Amino acid sequence: LTLGGRLTLARRKAKMLVDGDAGSTSDWDDRWNHIKKFLERSGPFMHPDFEPSTESLQFMLETCKILVIGAGGLGCELLKNLALSGFRNIHVVDMDNIDVSNLNRQFLFRAKDVGRPKADVAADFINSRVPGCFCPSFYLYLEFHIIVCGLDSIVARRWMNGMLLSLLVYEDGVLDPSSIIPLIDGGTEGFKGNARVILPGMTACIDCTLELYPPQINFPMCTIASMPRLPEHCIEYVRILQWPKEMPFGDDMALDGDDPEHIQWVYQKSLERAAEFSITGVTYRLTQGVVKRIIPAVASTNAAIAAACATEVFKIASSAYLPLNNYMVFNDVDGLYTYTFEAERKENCSACSQVPSDLHFSPSSKLQEVLDYLTESTSLQMKSPAITTTMDGKNKTLYLQSVASIEQRTRPNLTKTLNELGLADGQELAVADVTTPQTVLFKLCFTS
Repeated sequence: LTLGGRLTLARRKAKMLVDGDAGSTSDWDDRWNHIKKFLERSGPFMHPDFEPSTESLQFMLETCKILVIGAGGLGCELLKNLALSGFRNIHVVDMDNIDVSNLNRQFLFRAKDVGRPKADVAADFINSRVPGCFCPSFYLYLEFHIIVCGLDSIVARRWMNGMLLSLLVYEDGVLDPSSIIPLIDGGTEGFKGNARVILPGMTACIDCTLELYPPQINFPMCTIASMPRLPEHCIEYVRILQWPKEMPFGDDMALDGDDPEHIQWVYQKSLERAAEFSITGVTYRLTQGVVKRIIPAVASTNAAIAAACATEVFKIASSAYLPLNNYMVFNDVDGLYTYTFEAERKENCSACSQVPSDLHFSPSSKLQEVLDYLTESTSLQMKSPAITTTMDGKNKTLYLQSVASIEQRTRPNLTKTLNELGLADGQELAVADVTTPQTVLFKLCFTS
């Protein structure tokens, strides 16, 4: 099979199942004429292997399944663009509920929808406004031909990246192209944005270019607790220290950034904290932004990046044009500037290289140093890594943070040297983390 083998097979099935142009009573004369111009005639920018026909339109209308991850500012634009481009089987997933602050740019939502799940409302809106479109809010990854991300979380991107890599099939070490599910990833921050095409196992993945993403801003605890200078310091003080101490809504109630009562409490306490240090600028919106780690959004940037992503979906689904190769940068801070470049795969990428990455440490290094490297390295940026290994044929947990009882039991290992833990040169460490659904393998390489 060629790169587009999986899509070609699906198109053949569509041709056998569908007679006529669209096969739906919701269509009307000339509805898809604008799409037919791209698919049923040749042109100077066509893919060299593309043959104009009616099969591509049938595949898009009846067979092609798209998963859109994220129904926020970028996701709303993506859903609208894809539905109006002829894709009818669009699934959407988003874990957030609608907030009042979303309404200025997330145009699929109305005031009456505040508090409801974003995915449900977005799906209902698309279904009601675009005749013939089937947009549910549930999914299974293997069912989809293409996945589109409109996320504001690097961790969620990396997890999705790892999931698609885990679905790849290798035969005698050779990648089976039919197991590839293309990932179209869009991201925006203020007046800047990017769009990229990832063919898992073939092109650079999210983790190959992790250094391109801006690091999350964290404030030193000493500044938050003793010397606040910014309104964000006051909000972080309340979020990190006051909430767990006072537990205003009960002992088992975690701070929920989507709960207006929770945000209001943090806002009031932050105002009090700011007044103590003569700091101004604490607002309800800033409080919510700090608590939820909200990235600044501009509607026009979302529209531009969503248009680029939807175009790439169309190109891959139809095979009519060569897809982006493979990273586009957009910037309209001062004028309009955009360019593309080819992000290259890293031979030692911890996510897609298929070989364990080397960890260079002295035998006298402590396990804490390894943990710090896994979280602070710009090429790894893990969040709460759990480290295990195999000794004498048995699995041994060296450190696990997510389960309190195991964390307490394994915490003393952090102060022990690698030698004291019985680790040897060349030994493999298996690391699990929230940034990936797969266990990442590393090989210890002792330095003198």
